Amino acid sequence: MKIRYTSLFIVLAFILSTNLYAKHIIGGVMSYECLGNNMYKITLKVYRDCAGGGAGFDSPAQIGIYRCGTAINCSSLGQFNAIQEPNPNPLDISPIAPPYYQCLKVPPIVCVEEAIYVFTVTLAKSNESYYVVYQRCCRNNSISNIVDPANTGATFMVEITPDAQALCNSSPVFNNFPPTLICANQLLEFDHSATDKDGDQLVYSLCSPLKGGGSGGGGNNCNSVTPNPACPPPYDDVQYILPTFSFDKPLGVSSPISIDPFTGKLTVKPTVLGQFVVGVCVSEYRNGVLLSTVRRDFQFNVADCEPNVVADIQKDLLIGTKKFAVNTCAIKTITFINKSGPASEINSYDWVFPEGNPVHSPTANATVTFPSPGIFKGIMVLNGGSACSDTSDIIVTIYPEIHANFVSDYDTCKAEPVLFNDLSIAGAGKVQKWYWDFGDKGLSNLKNPYNGFKKPGTYKVKLSVVDINGCTDSINKIVKYYPVPPLINIQPSSFIGCVPGTVVFTNLSKPIDNSYKINWDFGDGTNSTQISPSHIYDSAGVYSIKLDITSPIGCKTSETFNSYITIEPRPVAAFIYTPDNPSNLDPEVKFKDLSSGASAWGWDFGDGGRSIIQNPIHVYSDTGMFVVTQYITHKSGCVDSLSKIVDVKPIIKYFMPNAFSPNGDGVNDEFKGAGVFLGMIDFEMVIWNRWGQTIFETKDPARGWDGRVNNAGNFVEPGIYVCSIKYTGERNKHFELKGYATVVR
Repeated sequence: MKIRYTSLFIVLAFILSTNLYAKHIIGGVMSYECLGNNMYKITLKVYRDCAGGGAGFDSPAQIGIYRCGTAINCSSLGQFNAIQEPNPNPLDISPIAPPYYQCLKVPPIVCVEEAIYVFTVTLAKSNESYYVVYQRCCRNNSISNIVDPANTGATFMVEITPDAQALCNSSPVFNNFPPTLICANQLLEFDHSATDKDGDQLVYSLCSPLKGGGSGGGGNNCNSVTPNPACPPPYDDVQYILPTFSFDKPLGVSSPISIDPFTGKLTVKPTVLGQFVVGVCVSEYRNGVLLSTVRRDFQFNVADCEPNVVADIQKDLLIGTKKFAVNTCAIKTITFINKSGPASEINSYDWVFPEGNPVHSPTANATVTFPSPGIFKGIMVLNGGSACSDTSDIIVTIYPEIHANFVSDYDTCKAEPVLFNDLSIAGAGKVQKWYWDFGDKGLSNLKNPYNGFKKPGTYKVKLSVVDINGCTDSINKIVKYYPVPPLINIQPSSFIGCVPGTVVFTNLSKPIDNSYKINWDFGDGTNSTQISPSHIYDSAGVYSIKLDITSPIGCKTSETFNSYITIEPRPVAAFIYTPDNPSNLDPEVKFKDLSSGASAWGWDFGDGGRSIIQNPIHVYSDTGMFVVTQYITHKSGCVDSLSKIVDVKPIIKYFMPNAFSPNGDGVNDEFKGAGVFLGMIDFEMVIWNRWGQTIFETKDPARGWDGRVNNAGNFVEPGIYVCSIKYTGERNKHFELKGYATVVR
């Protein structure tokens, strides 16, 4: 598909278009054809990475044309905006087919699209060169060989020299587009030749692509994504990352590349994966005069390619390129499993084992019987006689067989380590390695090991042996291990307790499990068959214990523990206290111990106070009901406790006077109550005169009336005044007193 554009010589009206910042331009080339009468057809081909997800091709392509006497003395003919001709392809692009390499599978990682722009222009003959230029940014940021590829654009241009104008010359046109992907470590020979309609001499060379455009703003800024118009010469070469890369080593110093200057044959063998910018120039000469140079800018994508056909088998060892080892121990008939692929590319198989039977096998898998232990050679050929054939060499080694065997030696009733003796036989000589698994997580690499089983049981013991060739064999045997313990060991070692005495017996004898018969005689006429029982002694006394153990295979042992358990009478807590009714006026309480069987005492007085004295005295700092607890301990460790409530009562007393003499002599100058006020709340005293007027009141029981109105001003007249007193006393009891306050002078 082509995108064709036509432009007149005159400058068309400027059409503003939006340029997207597309970091996936991968190359392009421009050529020209002289049509006569100073008319030229310009062809621009632009290539983009269609997997990048960036902007599409420019529409229109903004072309600049300059006439230059020297590379820096140029005049612009204007900016040429082409109008797109109708095209049946709505995408306006052509996909580039991926390359085909015989016998290699190319990974589908490259997607390249091509747009072709064609327009005509009239250029009057001149003794100066015309430069036709298109510039676009940017390249893939994953490019490996140039500096800052994500912000580096490209310049695609042709120079129509005065000699080319005079001769109505047409530039060469490259015949083929380079492969979009080349395979690492594979030699590529590509016909990069061009065709020249005038039959001029063509010379090919590697050259540097040109930079153009940038990531800046739009308009006529030469650093914009699409300069409008394209900027005049001179143009800078792309900046290769030196010293690893250069225009003549674009794939790196380790990847040789060359082009035949006369045929255009490009030869390259890449060794490094990645994306690389490459430039190829073709120059045309007529009678020794250079008429034009066409510069192609493109991107090589180097990837790993898989061979279409790979010979492979299920093997034990890879011992070289396409050389496989298959080892067996004593097995003479071997089925070779073919793992070659892909199956769709394989048309024939041929297995050849001269010393085996059969000699040939045309199937995918082959079963071969060999005459004896030894070393045998064979081959497997895929697609024999075709260009996509592959062969693998197979070396078969059949080792002599090995037999694993052992015996165990032990006394079935003694809890001792078991000796295992190896009886294995190896046809290739001595056994080199032993791997014992005793079935109880015990392991050993010794030839004749001991294993001490920690628990009784039926164990599956496995022995695996290895000879000098790595051949292995295994055997499993059952070992029944049910000895009786060499020593009966129980806990506790002794016991002294009080009635009822609970004793938890722990049987520490080894080895035993639930398959053993157990009999405990607790010495009080009761028994148990549990391994570790619990027993309650209900009567005081001294008891002897006996334990009998019988293994599943009849081995017996027993032990008697004389005077093992001592059960004492239980202690009883008891106490009294005086006085019977303590109060805040008499807060000291004496406690008397009346317990029996105690060797130690502890007291909790209920107010945070404690004591370990047998008969303590405690003074309460506050009133209330306190739970007093006595704790007693028997010499065996048995305990008992008793709690009683001690009520420390609050006592509040208030005595109201009946007369006072406020004359300032320091004697009976105030009318106020006396008594015990601690704990009193909501106190109120009010005094009235005979007309019912309040002349004094207070809420403080310690404050008195001094004979003046509210204790200020002049003294009242001698006489009798009414007095009322209210307060809340002990345990929220309400009191109300009424009387008279007699003022005496």
